[in-house]
Amino acid sequence: MSMINEIREHLTEVIIPFWKNLRDDEYGGYYGWLDYDLKLDKKAVKGCILNSRITWFFSNAYTLLKDESLLDEARHGYEFLRDKCMDRENGGIFWSLNYDGTPEDTTKHTYNQAFAIYALSSYYEASGDGEALALARELFSLIETRCMDDKGYLEAFDRTFQPVENDKLSENGVIAEKTMNTLLHVFEAYTELYRVSGDENVKQRLMWIMDVFVKKIYNPNLHRQEVFFDANYTSIIDLHSYGHDIETAWLLNRGLDVLGEEKYKKKLGPVIDDLTEQIFEVAFNGHSLANECEKGIVNSHRIWWVQAETVVGFINGYQRHPERTDYLQAATAEWEFIKEHVIDPREGSEWYWETYEDGRPIEGRPIVEPWKCPYHNGRMCMEVIRRGIDVA
Repeated sequence: MSMINEIREHLTEVIIPFWKNLRDDEYGGYYGWLDYDLKLDKKAVKGCILNSRITWFFSNAYTLLKDESLLDEARHGYEFLRDKCMDRENGGIFWSLNYDGTPEDTTKHTYNQAFAIYALSSYYEASGDGEALALARELFSLIETRCMDDKGYLEAFDRTFQPVENDKLSENGVIAEKTMNTLLHVFEAYTELYRVSGDENVKQRLMWIMDVFVKKIYNPNLHRQEVFFDANYTSIIDLHSYGHDIETAWLLNRGLDVLGEEKYKKKLGPVIDDLTEQIFEVAFNGHSLANECEKGIVNSHRIWWVQAETVVGFINGYQRHPERTDYLQAATAEWEFIKEHVIDPREGSEWYWETYEDGRPIEGRPIVEPWKCPYHNGRMCMEVIRRGIDVA
């Protein structure tokens, strides 16, 4: 069976049914926790990022596959976002809810607002529901008016949008005032919003973000993105996030395709190519991608989302440069690793969170939790199908 057919089958026979089974018809949205032993906790916290990503996933799956049951799932997710996750008093999306849909963590994070825009834009495309687009535009205006300083996007706020410590998007022992990760996913969300709306204001912000990536985030000397920053976009840690670099490469490329601005294709094209090549050379071992490198020490664990983004990133590199058949071979090898080691063969499961370099699963990591969702692996499947690059 060809790679596309294998991936289509995996999407329709494993990923989609798995997430359908997480639907909560009593309280709305999708259940928030399935542990390593496949025990479902129906009273676990429901992350708003998780529910945004699930809504995005089902919206895009419907747009691709035209299965009406997928639109029903997307509508279910959308109604939960609209009715429960949005703070109608102060604006914006909460961080998380209790199992019954009441607020659990009322933090407002720019990253979280972005993923709601991503979901709402895609749901609008799938359903034609103008209310969803209006909500996406409302969150766009909120980010632009309440989540910025004169240098870029701020990160974390309390319920009334007073700044708080950015512990939710900081890792590796630092607290960052600005992050590559938040900027990337604001860009991703705005790309989707501009694609479905054609809003000129969104387009202008996309170009501004691209300029920030080139000037502040991308490090041409180290051929990577910096990850965590102070308020002035000065890097505060020596960290190379391999997964984010390969993801950024193709997401920037998607933004260029949606924008259609030759000036930015010339400006960002070399950055995309450099990030892709560097990841291929330093992080890919012939079958899978390491996690990250902090202060020269490589974390060689294989994380589910990093493997998924590697497939798309290398296919994107091959499409940009068809002479780079080694990129296509790398994407194919990565898919073989995923099939053999990352997909959990147990009935009622999906993908492991994490494995060792040799593919042995790291036990104890949940199968579903506020960050573990069908956004990365489901998107990988849909990207491969849509791009039509196949290997027998």
